[in-house]
Amino acid sequence: MSKYSVPYLIFLGLVIVGWLVFMISTQAFHLYQYHWPAALTMVFGAFIAGASSEGGGAVAFPVFTLLLGIAPAVARNFSFAIQSIGMTAASLLILGLGYKVEKKAILWASIGGVGGILLTTFAWPNIFTPAEIKLFFVSLWLSFGFALYAINTNKSRIVYDEIQHFSGADALKLIFFGFLGGGVSGLIGNGIDILTFCLLTLNYRISEKVATPTSVILMTISTLQGLFLHWAIVGDFHVGSEAFNYWVVAAPVVVICAPLGAWVINKFPRNAIASFLYFIIVLQFITAYYVLGKKGQLDLKHILFSLSVFLLGLMLFWIIARVRKKNISLAS
Repeated sequence: MSKYSVPYLIFLGLVIVGWLVFMISTQAFHLYQYHWPAALTMVFGAFIAGASSEGGGAVAFPVFTLLLGIAPAVARNFSFAIQSIGMTAASLLILGLGYKVEKKAILWASIGGVGGILLTTFAWPNIFTPAEIKLFFVSLWLSFGFALYAINTNKSRIVYDEIQHFSGADALKLIFFGFLGGGVSGLIGNGIDILTFCLLTLNYRISEKVATPTSVILMTISTLQGLFLHWAIVGDFHVGSEAFNYWVVAAPVVVICAPLGAWVINKFPRNAIASFLYFIIVLQFITAYYVLGKKGQLDLKHILFSLSVFLLGLMLFWIIARVRKKNISLAS
């Protein structure tokens, strides 16, 4: 591994040592007897987080809420906590190895993200019921899957490494999408990464090779904000809480697997990872309907809600792509 990945190696050492000290001093290894599914889930979730525009919570949230029956609030807090390790590790590796990122997008979207995550954490913490949160997650991600597929099927499009002709209007646009993404992150643990990724690739035609590490760093910033809010202010994430116990058993997994995903995706074409993402997105959508239906939590109102979220997501991504296409044509 390159000498320029020293920041990551230092972080890796601190996490492993800190984890060992905690586990030994509190005799907490017994937690694996009950919470091992979290560690197994994050082997895949952390790799996907580092390799794509989806945070680890995009895998953890549906597995926890749909398959393991864990409350959405607990899954969200776990997502924040586990991403604070995995996404930070991946970001340090990205920066240490000098991968290209869109710095202006990181700056302005992060500013908007602060407002969004504060809004849904404090003003609208219970805007959706548990069933609606699950459907919101899988329906929005399904629309993202369609947008991602559209991106990858257009092989002839012109791409850039940075936003062209950057202006104040672009800064405002990034702040707005950061705000939307931060709001989604406040509800389910991640979202700013995906919305910003779509904005960069569809609207600004930024290469996926640049948009992906950019979205990883953005999610790192957002997830650290979310973890701080729920640890220090809301107080629903603390030592001994359900989310904390899941986090402890999965932490040593993500500090290795997330950077591994970031490293792998920079070495190989994205097609295989993208195909795997399509599979995950469709699978979690089908699973959500099956599980909620089996539990009697799926009625016409929920189906219409899910359809609305999906169609609004598609409309948003379509508008993103169409508006910038005209602007670039005029500027060219």
